[in-house]
Amino acid sequence: MIAVTGATGQLGRLVIAALLKKVPANQIIAAVRSPEKAKDLADLGVQVRQADYSKPETLDSAFKGAEKLLLISSSEVGQREAQHNAVIAAAKRAGVKLLAYTSLLHADKSPLGLGVEHRATEKALSESGIPFVLLRNGWYTENYAASIAPALAHNAFIGSVGEGRISSAARQDYAEAAAAVLVLGDQGGKIYELAGDESYTLAEFSAEIAHQSGKKVDYVNLPEAEFAKALLGAGLPEGLANMLADSDAGAEKGGLFDDSHTLSKLIGRPTTPVKDVIAATLKSL
Repeated sequence: MIAVTGATGQLGRLVIAALLKKVPANQIIAAVRSPEKAKDLADLGVQVRQADYSKPETLDSAFKGAEKLLLISSSEVGQREAQHNAVIAAAKRAGVKLLAYTSLLHADKSPLGLGVEHRATEKALSESGIPFVLLRNGWYTENYAASIAPALAHNAFIGSVGEGRISSAARQDYAEAAAAVLVLGDQGGKIYELAGDESYTLAEFSAEIAHQSGKKVDYVNLPEAEFAKALLGAGLPEGLANMLADSDAGAEKGGLFDDSHTLSKLIGRPTTPVKDVIAATLKSL
């Protein structure tokens, strides 16, 4: 059986959907914090089990019988190391034969602050004795697409990336990659650096928004501290604002760029074009 943590999250649901095309539903475990939010998965025949990263006592029963486990990194930045360690320990007790982890693009050398907890988790995996595979995910194009609405409202897309190039891909692309790895054999010890086929600057991203919307959208580059302040002013929590500003600063140093095309090779098709994500976002506004 294959267990997927965070299965009701944005990435998790897409992974489950991709797995359902490859394996029978009753061979998939959706490990979720709130089982009541996964009724639709249960209706499809997926085994829904409670698994709360912050409640280790829920993990043993969640992983029972799982041969493979996808650990989708926690969304709670600052608490990830402890939460991930709890999952790894429970996976070992359950006899999991392969643990796949959604890490960060080039986590071993990433200039992004997010890399710290990912490196800690990768170290814990290497010391666990469990065969593991690293899915080092680059940026989701949706991360930047989420700012399209305010960019249109203010005729400006703000950031702190400078001329840094970003090789993002759609969340769907990363989900298909995870599903592919989970059904392949002999994956222990492999590291996948996953990113989009194309790269862009935020100035180019802004120009594409302008082109498709027919509205003026200029890219405004801000120092990291000013960008964080602007995000705070827009209502984002301080931790999230600082993390996004730090990530932009890391992207300026090349932290979100990769041209290996590993992701498209793994999923057997080109990654989703950035213009398509922009078009879908504009259509939804």
